[in-house]
Amino acid sequence: MRELVNVSNLDLNLLVSLDALLQNRSVTKAARQLGLSQPALSAALARLRRHFGDELLYRVGNEYRLTPLAAELRGRARLALDGVERVFSSQPEFDPSESTREFTMLVSDYGISVLGDTVAGLLAEEAPHARLRFGPTSPDVVGHADRTLLGSDVLLMPHGFITDLPHADLYQDEWVIVVSSDNDGVADALTDDQLRTLPWVLVYHGQTASTPAARQLRMMGIEPRVQVVTESFLTVPSLIVGSDRIALLQQRLVRLLPLNAGIRTLPSPVPLAPMVEAMWWHPVYDRDPEHVYLRDLVVRAARMATDDLT
Repeated sequence: MRELVNVSNLDLNLLVSLDALLQNRSVTKAARQLGLSQPALSAALARLRRHFGDELLYRVGNEYRLTPLAAELRGRARLALDGVERVFSSQPEFDPSESTREFTMLVSDYGISVLGDTVAGLLAEEAPHARLRFGPTSPDVVGHADRTLLGSDVLLMPHGFITDLPHADLYQDEWVIVVSSDNDGVADALTDDQLRTLPWVLVYHGQTASTPAARQLRMMGIEPRVQVVTESFLTVPSLIVGSDRIALLQQRLVRLLPLNAGIRTLPSPVPLAPMVEAMWWHPVYDRDPEHVYLRDLVVRAARMATDDLT
């Protein structure tokens, strides 16, 4: 069993030094970033090396490289430092109109298309000095959501991928088949056989990466013949137009596409359960006033945006 470290005996300044050293991979650059002398940061590096029993940085030619342990610590140190900064910047009360906070949402291009403008508009109206940062989702982000959300505010992701974290359901969306408008090989409806034989465009594809709709098809024994894989929902129409490929897209996203997008929609020949988009966060922020405000704002934005598309 791993021996737990008594954090009360640790100097948190070492975490700041560790993050700067691992991000910059240079004692000189890290010292400049922190406003410290190079000997002072070299002394901090020596203490960190003794603590971890590892060189952390080693020289190859004229540059420093990270040891395997340091490469693993690089992301952890950044998340830990973000968490510490959040703790010590917390206030007992939160006034949106005076806030200069940067809020971070991890969200796909689909989520930004549906909610982004409404969230940004509400925040600009209520917290004009605050800033909103949209970060991308990825299989790694979702697979380590508990760790990722220590350094980000919320993650927008459908049900079926994350468990054991607090969440709020935002809205439902239906899945529709999209084909090229000039695809004469597909009539007004697809057959089960065409689902299996026509080439597909999939958004994400792997052992742990897929959409809820693709998972449902596999559970019914329908394995799409994947021809193209993309990690952006908005690129799907351009990969469908002028081809015999098919894809599944969220109905709300299709409604937001230009009328001349060059695709048409069809109902799925097999029943697909609606997608439930949800907002997820780390439980350490359950009662944080700033975080509570952001979550309320996102819920209100979802209600406004989806009402407009109903």
